[in-house]
Amino acid sequence: MKKVYGSAAEALDGLLRDDMLIAAGGFGLCGIPELLIDAIVESGVKDLTIASNNCGVDGFGLGKLLDTKQIKKMMSSYVGENAEFMRQYLSGELELEFNPQGTLAERMRAGGCGIPGFYTKTGVGTQIAEGKEVKQFGGEDYILEEGIFAELSIVKAWKADTSGNCVFRKTARNFNPPAAMCGKICVMEVEEIVEPGELDPDHIHLPGIFVHRIIKGEHEKRIEKVTTRSREDA
Repeated sequence: MKKVYGSAAEALDGLLRDDMLIAAGGFGLCGIPELLIDAIVESGVKDLTIASNNCGVDGFGLGKLLDTKQIKKMMSSYVGENAEFMRQYLSGELELEFNPQGTLAERMRAGGCGIPGFYTKTGVGTQIAEGKEVKQFGGEDYILEEGIFAELSIVKAWKADTSGNCVFRKTARNFNPPAAMCGKICVMEVEEIVEPGELDPDHIHLPGIFVHRIIKGEHEKRIEKVTTRSREDA
């Protein structure tokens, strides 16, 4: 089965529609699927629900979809770097489902493993637990969290073979693997594509069974916050 496509628009062809749930990989601006996000912006689909650690920054990453008001709801664990996110949320234009960071990652992983729900202590006794089933294990309360089953996953890897077996680089490994797993269809952008057998099997972070379409492209790789100091201090 052909998995390698010529562009982000080609790879997303026939997959996008209004009101869909998309899981997006990345952490801050590290390992985000920049090219696929740009293609979604260009597609004009709207009323999207996005499950992602955060929503990028103003004018970059998923922040671009906020600027065009294509996102209806965010399922996130951190939203502190985006002023437009704050404005839309406080004005009632954007829905927000807050998740503790580990819970969000596990909800994605659970969905990828076909697990509809799991119990966790994280969030017990807080607003996170409101409206959720509580059950006791060993005399302690746990809340039920549901797995995330996305219609589409968009992720970014460092290197992949043409079968979709891939390697993530450093922090990009945080949310990309579980995000990739939980989508019915996973589209992945990479920096380098190699032939099957060129990747050490022991070094593969995500097997190709989870990856349906692949593109190769150039990435901007912005730095989220630039901190400098004088040469003398260094």
